[in-house]
Amino acid sequence: MEKNVSYDYLIIGAGIIGLTLAYELINQYPYAKVAILEKENEVAQHASGRNSGVLHAGFYYSSDSLKSLFCVEGNRLMKDFCRENNIQINHCGKVVVASNAEEVESLYELEKRGKQNGVEVSIINEEELHLIDPNAKSYQKALYSPSTASVNPKQVCEKLSEILRLKGVDFFFSNQFISASKNIIKTDKAKFKAKYLINSAGLYADKIAKQFGFSKNFVIIPFKGIYLKYKQKNPPIKTHIYPVPNLHNPFLGVHFTLTSDNELKLGPTSTPAFWRENYTGFSNFKLNEFLQIFYYESKLFINNSFNFRNLAISEIKKYNRKYFIRLAEHLSQNCDLSQFNQWTQPGIRAQLLNTKNMKLEMDFLIEGDKESLHILNAVSPAFTCSFAFAKYLVDKKIHKL
Repeated sequence: MEKNVSYDYLIIGAGIIGLTLAYELINQYPYAKVAILEKENEVAQHASGRNSGVLHAGFYYSSDSLKSLFCVEGNRLMKDFCRENNIQINHCGKVVVASNAEEVESLYELEKRGKQNGVEVSIINEEELHLIDPNAKSYQKALYSPSTASVNPKQVCEKLSEILRLKGVDFFFSNQFISASKNIIKTDKAKFKAKYLINSAGLYADKIAKQFGFSKNFVIIPFKGIYLKYKQKNPPIKTHIYPVPNLHNPFLGVHFTLTSDNELKLGPTSTPAFWRENYTGFSNFKLNEFLQIFYYESKLFINNSFNFRNLAISEIKKYNRKYFIRLAEHLSQNCDLSQFNQWTQPGIRAQLLNTKNMKLEMDFLIEGDKESLHILNAVSPAFTCSFAFAKYLVDKKIHKL
């Protein structure tokens, strides 16, 4: 490759955020030169291709959050994209069920948040719940979200990359970011000149941002998520069934999830990982990552910041399959939990830790200037939000050339 190939916009990371950003940029600026650098050999090899594919409705998030700003519109835009490109959508809806009177009160808080955010959501009684899903079980009341759905995230990303190529976006796979000097970006294969750089590198966004003077008080802490797959076809569950979440915790608890092709999964785990791509065994082990992450996770464990110690212990227990499936016993009336006997492909959630206050960042977090933009925290529901988030970034945050 010729050295110093020049682009108007150079995006690092071919996950859903990088792809939708390129899509929005090329639609708004059809004559711009746009390229995507990706260290893997194809799109969506990490979180974007390994997530559940659930299109969230947007009722979990307080109305002052960026998540609430993007989730409702993102849900609609993702469905529009899938319909336009013949990508299957499972319009299965979702119920959040309670196990006691205290959790019923939390359902009303979720309903309030949902309505503030413009979500179609309602409190239903047990009779109405059983009409939606005869196997769902709740204490007196449940929350119903008809707009929650599922798609295949890998299909979405692959279709986006196909469209982007047709629109003239260049992809450079197997190109790992090494360093940056002013507007020259060096990978392990080539050099690129960028008028504007966009860092959507997911698990490595914080490390890349530091080379540009950003992410000074942040570090990515990885959490591993794995589901158990239901063995039989024609599962007894007809909708997503979630427990009432702890709204101070970024994870939603063990739940039933239906995929786009109606496979049933139970999970996920949210286990603290020890390096950024700690999927299985010692694959992709990096000593420097291990030492850094182990240091911060040890501090969190000792101080029990945001209840991390209890979270870590409870998550480790989930590797016992019997313990794991027992966590879902209160969600259904008559689902044979012994049929959940196959672990799915693990995914890693890149969760940003503020090293000053030792708390996890719960919302999208972006830093940048007139030369670069760094998406440091794009956690769930980032897949749902992606098209709306990309539009916001191009309209409000990315420097116009």
